[in-house]
Amino acid sequence: MTFRAPVRDIAFSLRHAAGFERLAGAFPDADSDTVEAVLEGAGALAGDILAPLNRQGDLVGATLENGVVRAAPGFGQAYRQFAEGGWNSLAADPDHGGQGLPKSLEIGVFEMVHAANMAFGLCPMLTLGAIEALAHHGSDHQRALYLPRLVSGEWTGTMNLTEPQSGSDLGTITTLATPDGDGGWSITGQKIYITWGDHDVADNIVHLVLARTPDAPPGVKGISLFLAPKVLVEADGTLGAANALRAGGLEHKLGIHGSPTCVMLFEGAKAELVGQLGSGLAHMFTMMNAARLQVGTQGVAIAERAYQQALAFSLERRQGRSAWTGEASARLFDHPDVRRTLMLMKARIEAARGICLSTAVAADLASHGATEADRSAARLREELLTPIAKAWSTDIGVEVASQGVQIHGGMGFIEETGAAQHYRDARIAPIYEGTNGIQAIDLVGRKLSLGEGQAIGDLMDDMRDTIDALNAAGDPAFGTLARRLETALDAASAATAWLIERRARAMPDALSGATAYLKLLGDVVGGWMLAKGALAASAAIAAGEGDAGWLGTKLALARIYAETVLAQVPGQAAGVTLGAADLAATTPEMLGA
Repeated sequence: MTFRAPVRDIAFSLRHAAGFERLAGAFPDADSDTVEAVLEGAGALAGDILAPLNRQGDLVGATLENGVVRAAPGFGQAYRQFAEGGWNSLAADPDHGGQGLPKSLEIGVFEMVHAANMAFGLCPMLTLGAIEALAHHGSDHQRALYLPRLVSGEWTGTMNLTEPQSGSDLGTITTLATPDGDGGWSITGQKIYITWGDHDVADNIVHLVLARTPDAPPGVKGISLFLAPKVLVEADGTLGAANALRAGGLEHKLGIHGSPTCVMLFEGAKAELVGQLGSGLAHMFTMMNAARLQVGTQGVAIAERAYQQALAFSLERRQGRSAWTGEASARLFDHPDVRRTLMLMKARIEAARGICLSTAVAADLASHGATEADRSAARLREELLTPIAKAWSTDIGVEVASQGVQIHGGMGFIEETGAAQHYRDARIAPIYEGTNGIQAIDLVGRKLSLGEGQAIGDLMDDMRDTIDALNAAGDPAFGTLARRLETALDAASAATAWLIERRARAMPDALSGATAYLKLLGDVVGGWMLAKGALAASAAIAAGEGDAGWLGTKLALARIYAETVLAQVPGQAAGVTLGAADLAATTPEMLGA
């Protein structure tokens, strides 16, 4: 099917849910005309170039032939167009060839890239993470030599963490880095699940690799970060000989077939230390946190793609009699249950979009806020929202993609329609860059205590300000929305207090409710995003500005979300506060082992 980039929805969410206007002082070049032009250009790239390759990428995929990894058909040319258009450089530092635009605008662009072709988008996504890691932790020499080519897209980047025996527990990695006698390092070991670990779409690949040095202590304190290019780079920046590393195989995956996920073999590869010895995991987290927001955006993106296909199918497929008109052989869209499902799909997409873009705006303000107090508050907000953006949004991606298959009925279970691809592609996002369970543990175990509770307290204060604004608006429809949001927020506040109390003296109780809490808080924050959009839409309609029909949809989506999702939040609190007594008493044998 044809993909239509949701440019108008992204622009609305940037402005009204995420508060993009707060960046005006820090990014004077990112005015409304520039933002519109960037989003429109990205939408054209996504719709005209990337989306048509998505199905072929799924069917053919990347291949490994005679030791050479070849990208899916058309991906190489598309990547060159992507790089030549400057899309890799949007938010990068102008000192390294970047455009210096806000990260939040970059996230809006990459939503469209991922929606059009998630397997393709993974390649530049990992490169952006490599750029951040080197910008923060690389030496002057590394920044000068590698960053301009990564920023331009001439070279791509990867991160090499996982090993066969070491998934999320990176303290158990065994890849070894030894001094080579010339001031550099030699890396030997195997890494798995390396996204775009090898390919033929760019001239070089800059691998960022976690490895252990010979005398390092056990655990995470013994891990360091190294840079190992696929092709060695001379001092003047020209390419030299091939490095001693290669793709030993391609993973056979459920989805994202167009993305070459490699088993990487480092066989005495020449490498450089990045940052400080023993600080590799901390350095790599710079890259991982950037990737976590991007992965959350992938959840939004794949949900958007699945929703568009389901909507189109519901308008074409005729089944049964319309409950409204009595028409025989009515469109699926004309059945209340289908229309309700579509509205909830779209509402959840817009809620998740608002969360991801708000996280990105907070990241922009954390770096570019006018005062240290502004930057500190924004940093707390970014850190608090990141696990929600990653986990809640990717869960939404899977849920919406599954509903898209459901709307197709039996046709959705048949590969030819393409609906199943979105579901298969979506399923990886809750797993990688830290599983969603790990995000929940991070939220409860670390993020609730940020700023001695200031981060979560400020978030809840901001949500209550929106409730006050809804009540003050005088619109009867807002009264219901305000009540639902307030009741849900009260439940979230009580659950938060319980977790903080239990965490201090009974951590298993707190952790047992972590996943339930992340969902609960994500549901409430998502409702807040829609409420802010509804307020803005109502004001625009009253002022006679914009498309009243389109703006009215924002109000309808906020209401149906409030009456379905927010209405369930108080009941979810029981899952948060259940405690771990039953878990502690459960044995493998009780579960059938």
